This record gives sequence, structure tokens and C-alpha cells, in this order.
Amino acid sequence: MTPHPNASVAPASEPDGPDDTHRDPDGLICPAGEIFDRPAELGALTAALEGVTDAAQIRRIAVDRLKDAQARGRDAIADAFAKQPGAARECVSAYSHLTDCLVRTTFQLVTTCLHPCPNPTEGQRLAVFAVGGYGRAEMCPHSDVDLLFLSPWKLSGWAESVIESMLYILWDLRLKVGHASRTVEECIRLGRGDYTIRTALLEHRFLTGHHALADRLQEALWTDLFEGTGSDYVAAKLEERAERHRRQGGQRYMVEPNVKEGKGGLRDLQTLFWIAKYVNHVQDAADLVEKGTFTAEEFDGFVRAETFLLAVRCHLHLITGRAMDQLTFDLQVEVAERMGFTDKAGRRAVEHFMQAYFRHATRVGELTRILLTALEADFKKAPPSLVGFFRRRRRVKPGFALKQNRLTFAGSDPFAEDPKQILRIFDEALRTGYLLHPDAMRLIAANLDIIDDEMRRDPEAVRIFLDLLLKHANPDRALRRMNELGVLGAFIPEFEPIVAMMQFNMYHHYTVDEHTIQCVRHLNEIEEHKLVDELPVATSIIEEGYARKVLYVALLLHDIGKGRPEDHSVLGARIARKVAPRLGLSRADVDTVEWLVRYHLLMSDMAQKRDLSDPRTVRDFAKAVRTKKRLDLLLLLTVCDIRGVGPGTWNNWKAQLLRNLYRETANALENGLEALNRENRGNEAKAALREALSDWDKKDIRAETQRHYPPYWQGLGVLAHTAFARMLRDIAPDQIKIDITDDEDRDATRICFAMADHPGIFSRLAGALALVGANVVDARTYTSRDGFATAVFWVQDHEGSPYEAARITRLKSTIDKTLKGEVIARKGLDDRDKIKKRERDFRVPTNIAFDNEGSEIYTIIEVDTRDRPGLLHDLTRVLAGANISIASAVIATYGAQVVDTFYVKDMFGLKIYSDSKQRALESKLREAIENGSKRARS
Repeated sequence: MTPHPNASVAPASEPDGPDDTHRDPDGLICPAGEIFDRPAELGALTAALEGVTDAAQIRRIAVDRLKDAQARGRDAIADAFAKQPGAARECVSAYSHLTDCLVRTTFQLVTTCLHPCPNPTEGQRLAVFAVGGYGRAEMCPHSDVDLLFLSPWKLSGWAESVIESMLYILWDLRLKVGHASRTVEECIRLGRGDYTIRTALLEHRFLTGHHALADRLQEALWTDLFEGTGSDYVAAKLEERAERHRRQGGQRYMVEPNVKEGKGGLRDLQTLFWIAKYVNHVQDAADLVEKGTFTAEEFDGFVRAETFLLAVRCHLHLITGRAMDQLTFDLQVEVAERMGFTDKAGRRAVEHFMQAYFRHATRVGELTRILLTALEADFKKAPPSLVGFFRRRRRVKPGFALKQNRLTFAGSDPFAEDPKQILRIFDEALRTGYLLHPDAMRLIAANLDIIDDEMRRDPEAVRIFLDLLLKHANPDRALRRMNELGVLGAFIPEFEPIVAMMQFNMYHHYTVDEHTIQCVRHLNEIEEHKLVDELPVATSIIEEGYARKVLYVALLLHDIGKGRPEDHSVLGARIARKVAPRLGLSRADVDTVEWLVRYHLLMSDMAQKRDLSDPRTVRDFAKAVRTKKRLDLLLLLTVCDIRGVGPGTWNNWKAQLLRNLYRETANALENGLEALNRENRGNEAKAALREALSDWDKKDIRAETQRHYPPYWQGLGVLAHTAFARMLRDIAPDQIKIDITDDEDRDATRICFAMADHPGIFSRLAGALALVGANVVDARTYTSRDGFATAVFWVQDHEGSPYEAARITRLKSTIDKTLKGEVIARKGLDDRDKIKKRERDFRVPTNIAFDNEGSEIYTIIEVDTRDRPGLLHDLTRVLAGANISIASAVIATYGAQVVDTFYVKDMFGLKIYSDSKQRALESKLREAIENGSKRARS
């Protein structure tokens, strides 16, 4: 068909007659006229097209005018949202309204100017629907526009032309349009076999065109597709939900959640509404209150959660300029600021914001359970099977009952006679393996006030709580459910502030409360002998017997002081001193719990930040621990604490460090601190080398054992000693030898260097390794009596793993070129020494400390600062420039934070005692850190 040269695009009527769907909606974030003034835009468009007959020109003029109108509308919505950052519902309605106006205007333009059909036959009818999220009139700034073009029968040529022209215009407006062209019968047929299509149709909304088709579609959907298929639909959507959760990590408390697809996110709320609408025939979520599915208070929680999550998603889209749903670290900071969160009470705005986010996500989980159980009551969803290994139905104790294969209270007022039933039900759930019924959850949530000081000190209540921890498998399951329902925070009020508390760093994967519960889970797994191969020492402690109650309580309280300006270990110890007696612990046990909480980081710090080959390290640690009992408890707590940080945090490297520290300390506590001396270690190391080199001539072995100073023998194991012996045997003065091998015990690649010694060699080696992208986790360097440097570095790749064999050749080649001066490390690092955008908002204050007591012969310099690829090279260059020799470097990384510990001497082989020298050195180190940080952020 040819364009109609005199067609008006005015809104007086559609091809099928007047249509009142074009009236401006209420509840927008700003006046509808500011978003899209339909009469004015159509009038201007009509004027601009006056006399234009070329189809391409018509489309070009229309796109230009609509683009301007679209930009004005988007700016108006964004400006209004900036002033009302929590008005998410009004915001998404406004974007939906703007899209409606663009689609309707485009349809009007196409059917009047490009493909007019003044007297359509019945087969030339066409209706346009919004489906999916757009069908709910819920659009974030960069949401997809899903359209359904519906015709009575097979598409006519006219309808195909209309659809094609509409799509080209909408695409030219940069709208992400998803579309389908179908008849009513095709909608029914395709919907039967595809639940995604069925869900999209469930949320269809008529936009423009032939209205009679809308009535026909609505009737056909409910009579021919939805009716009688509720059970199948529910099962399909729940399986889809479970698979989505698995893809997103399966945790509600992941620290970089997906606002749309993650557990407790918008898609979960939408799934609730889809299911409820499908099986209950409701058109609005508010109708679920009348249906009795939700109480008014629960529905209010539904609205608050959805509003908050929608606001977050809208801000994400506006900040990034695209459909971004992952709440990454860098975006969390900006969203928090936009939504009005501020720094207070020793915590950053972003941490307050994320705590609010996780509390809403928890609420979404509760609403999900309530709805799904209501569906079970109507036999629309299969009831759950028993949890754990129970294969038979287990009887429940008096005071409890089973409903839909879930545990609930017997009677309507279960707490009247015995308020402690509010705790007993969690114990009963663990004993029997049943899940809690939402009726029970509702009663618990509504009666938290009965958990008062009297109950908290009631011996029977305390016994019930401790039984939850100590007498069942999976105590974490009870703790998590108690936490989500508010019982844990009510019974231990000191715990409530850390509920849903997010730690804004790259190290912790979970919120503080979830981390605590994960720690309890890991201890239970050790007790259940599930980690014998991974944790042989911890398992042996379990088998020998230990103070279980003390350790479980200490684990529960170890991070309870977080989120305040004071050191959380010190504050936590004071809190533990108050809480532990309430939990019925004796004075001696309270002392132990307090000590464990106060020093719960001590063993980890000693193992990861100090040189374990230095006898003073073990001696100082043994003095702090004092008893084998405390050592055992602290090891178990440390293992659980590290493993509870998140997947991948625990590795063989940390395991080996902790085992070595534990065994050395246990030996010292048993045989006396005097057993720790350098001479004994040196003699043992030389004997081991003689055995390893039994095929060598005795003269060569004697030369090797005499060429090194005592620290060399104490600092390395026999495998490294053997490698260096072979490298040094025939080395020339100008030769550089490199030995690269996997150290399986440490989950790292060991790189040994042998060459003539010269000033700054440690820095050059660190630069070479940084240049190839190797993360140094530990290093030692020694000078032999005949002037050769023997340095060993343990490195990992960016995944925290040893280097693959295929990459070793290139690794060796690049290191060799750097050491020969063919590549200058600092220049080569300029392009690589960058901080990723998503990591730039982490604040890591720089602290530099000098310690002359932690080692007998070295000064320990500890640099705690922001990590980046070239940091170690920069720090060691400063030390080399100040004529400081480095004996060893221990690197401990915690996400964006790194602690580099150097064991050093001055140019005369002495410790650095002078305050003025320490201050001067600290100033230079800080300057290098600041300059490097600026370079990394540029």
C-alpha cells in the first residue's frame, strides 16, 4: 500500500473507533503531560508530515520527532525520580506510560500515514498488546518492550506491513523490542507447550487496535488454557525458580546480589504473583488479602519489598545506562547515595543500604513460603518430603501437630500456658526433620515480644537453645530459620544488630549473620567426619574430645561486635562476657569464650602474616595461647571462620600454614619453649638434605651444607634446599637459574631463583613476577657465604591456583627477560597496575607498623593497605632504595586488602631501632602507596 498524503495522525479515533485506553493514568512520578503530551505531539507530527508522501521520509520525520519526545519524557522521569528516589512504583508506571505513548503513536502513524486501511475486512483487524513486565505496566528505564500482535486469522499482507513498519520505527527509537505475531488459537497452542509464553500471556495488556480481539483473547486464555492446569503451572514455575536460584549461587545473602534474578529478588516476587494470579484468578496482588493468602500486614511487607527492589533496579539502570541488574560493589555505593543512605554509627552508607536490601530479601523468602503452603492446602502443589534421612513419618511431641506434612503448633494460642514453645518448635523440627508450617511462622513472628529477659535467663529456655546447637545434625538449619523469623535476635538481643549486616569488602561472601551460621555448619560437618581428608588435624581434635559448648557459643558470638567504630574483637569479647553467663556457662567457660572471641583472629594472623620459620613467631603465639585446650579450640574456630567466609576462601596454602603453626605450638606447649631454637632446626634440615642427596659425593654435600647461613636452613624445607643445591652446584657468576614447580601442599607454584647477589634483587624479582601477573603469597631470600642469592617465591594465578603446566614456559621466559634488563618492570607495569572499576570504592586505610620484638634478628615491617598488582614491587623498591635488605616477605590478601610483612635488616645487618629512620622509611612507603594508587585509578 502507498502512504496516504493527507492522513491526520490526530488522536480523535483509531481505525476501529474511539479508544479510551489513551486516557492518562494516575500515580505517575510526574504529570503525564511532562512525560508525553500526546495531543501536542500528534498535532506537531501531523503538521510536520503535511504534504509528505515518501514512506522513508515519513518514517525519518516521525522517528526524529518521537526521539525528541522520548528524550524529554525520560529526562522528566529521571529528574523526578532523583527528587523522590524511593518512589519506585510511580517511576516504573511512568516509564511504562511513556512506552505506551510511543507504541500507540507509532501504531496510529503507521495505520494512517504509511498503510491506511479505511474499510478493513474482518481479516484485516489487528490488536497490539503489552506482555510480560511491560504488560504489568512495570518498566524500569531500560527494560525490554515485549509486544504481541494479534490478528483474527492468518496475518494479512496489510497486517504484516503494519507490524514491520512499527518495529522499524520502535527499533530506530532504540527500544529493545521483543515481539510475536499470532492468532488467538496460536496463543493457546503455543502456551500449552511453553510455560514462558503462558506466563507472558498471563500478563497481557491491551494497548491499541481492534479491542474485540482483547475480549476474545481473555476469554480463550481462561477457558482453553489456564483453567484446570494450575498444578502443572505451579510445578513448572517452582522448578524454574529453583534452577534460577542455582544459577545465581543459591544464597539470599550473596554480597553482590542480582536484584532481578537472585534469591529474594524481584523475580521471586513476580513468581508469587504469577502463581497467585493463575490459580486464584486475581488481577492485582492486593486481591490476595481478600483471598486469605496473605494478611494485611504480610501484604504490606510484599509492597515494601517490591517497592524497595524496584527502586534499586531503576537506579541501577539509570547509573549504567543499560539493563543492569547485578548490584556490584561499585554500583552499591552509588545506589546507596542516590537512595539517601548516609554514613553513621561507624558504618558506611553502602553497608546500611545493603543491610536494608538483605532484610527485604529475607521478607520475600517468608512471603514465598506462605503462598506456596496456601497452594498446598488447595492441592495445587505437592507437599514437601521429610528433610534429612527420615523415610518414615515421625510422631511429634504433645503441643505440636502436622499440617500438610509440616510442623505447626497444636491449638490457636500455643504460648498461653508455655511461652517456651516458641523455642521448642525449632528443636522439634530438627528432631523430626519436618519443615515449619507458615501458620507456625506467622504465630512466631507475631509473638516475638514474649521472648523477654525472664525467658532469656530461664534455665529450661537456655537448655532448649543449647540443645539446638549441640544435640542435632544441621544446627545451622534451625539457626537460619530462627534468624529469619527474628527469634535469634530476640533471644540474644546482642545478635540483632548484625542481622543482614553486609561487610563492604571483597573478602566476605556473606552477611555477618549468615557468615556466623555458615561457621556453625562447618563445625558440625567436622564433627560429622565429613571433612576428614581436608581437615585431618581438626578432625583428630574432635575425636580426642573438646569443649563443644564453649566452642559453639564462641562461634555464635565471634563476630557479634561488628559494625561499630571499636575493634570488633575487643567489643565482641565484652559482649560475650555478658551473653555467655545467660547461656548457662560456668565462670571458667565464660572466660574461655571471652578469650576465644577476643583472639579469634590471632591464629589466622600469625599463620598468614608472620614467618613461621622464625622461632620467635611460634614462641610468642604459644605464650598467648598458654594451654593445649585453648590451642585446640582456637584452631577449630579459625578453620570454621575461614571456611565460613565463602567458597574458595579455604585452600591448601592456608591449611598448611595453620597445621604448621598448630604442630609447632603444640610441641612447644608440651616440651617447653626452649625446644624452639634455630640450631635444632638447622641440624634437622641439613640431615634431611644429606638424605635427599644421598647419590652426591660427600665433599659436594659438605660444601653445600657449609655455604649457607643459619636462617637459610630454618626458613625452607628439604624440597627447596634440594632444588637450590642442584642449581648452585655448577653456577657461573653471571648465570641466572630458575626452577619452577608445583607445591601441591600449598596450592601454589614455587619459583626458585639462584644468581649472584646484588642490591635490590628482591625488588627486581617481585617486579618480574608482577609483570607476568603472578600473585606472590610468600617469599624468602637469602645470601650464601660465597655471594649468591637464593630466593624462593610462592605464587598463584588470578584464580588463586597454581600455574598450569602449559603457562610455565612463557612465565619463565618473561621472568628471564626482566632479570636480564630486556624489560623494565616498572614501565611494563604501568598498563597492568590498575584497579578494576567495580573495586575502586573499597576503602582500605594504610597502616604501617615496625616491630622489633617479633623476631630475634629482624625488624618486622607490616604494611596493611589497598591491594593492586604492582604494590609489592613498589614497596620493595623503596626498601632497596633505603639500603634495607629483605630476608622474607609474607603476603596475606583479604579481598581488596593486603598485608605485606617484611623481615628486614639495615645495611649493617642490624635491626632498625631509630625512630627517625622508621619515620623516614614509613613516609617513603606511604608516598609509594599513594602514587601507585593514583596511577592505578587513572
